[in-house]
Amino acid sequence: MIVAIDGPAGVGKSSIASTIARNMNYFNLNSGNFYRAVSILLIRKNLGFDDESKAVEIAGNAKMEIRNTRLFLDGEDVDDLLHSDDVDRIVAQVSAIVSIRHIVNDTLREVSRSLDLVAEGRDMTTVVFPQAEVRVFLDASPEIRAERRFKQGVSSLTYNEILEGIRSRDVIDRNKKEGSLILSEGALYLDTSALTLEQVCEKVTDLIKEFM
Repeated sequence: MIVAIDGPAGVGKSSIASTIARNMNYFNLNSGNFYRAVSILLIRKNLGFDDESKAVEIAGNAKMEIRNTRLFLDGEDVDDLLHSDDVDRIVAQVSAIVSIRHIVNDTLREVSRSLDLVAEGRDMTTVVFPQAEVRVFLDASPEIRAERRFKQGVSSLTYNEILEGIRSRDVIDRNKKEGSLILSEGALYLDTSALTLEQVCEKVTDLIKEFM
């Protein structure tokens, strides 16, 4: 079974998807981490996302794989490096490059062939896994999302800087040439602004059980 979850930056997709995957004994597939891995490569090579042809070449030559639930990039475990501020600054632009989306999507579909999984990202329900048995769209206001990320204490940025980054990310995510963030027909829409993580997980789990 494939459970596909979409939503904007900072809405809590990763926490919700990982909790549901753990409770259901499914694999948690975080699509954004693959774009973050490509971003790490570009940073290391001192290249910008504006050089699309070079960025696509680098992404196409990269080997991204999951080992024991962790993301390996060209044989290196980069799981703990994915959410740095430097990666946060460019990942939206990197993920907006259509050819890189094709590369990542092919990798995601390959991973899904032999697993029950919970996949989360921006276009899981619309492009990558439109055939998913369960499709969910999570949402919350930019202010709520910025507050949640700020309280996590994992960023050196101020609340206002995080809020501005989220608003900028929303504009990019909703206006990509391909794989833009939209609500797919038939997906369950959940505004999580006033819900706890446990409440959201319960609603999504009920949907999974209903399908089963």
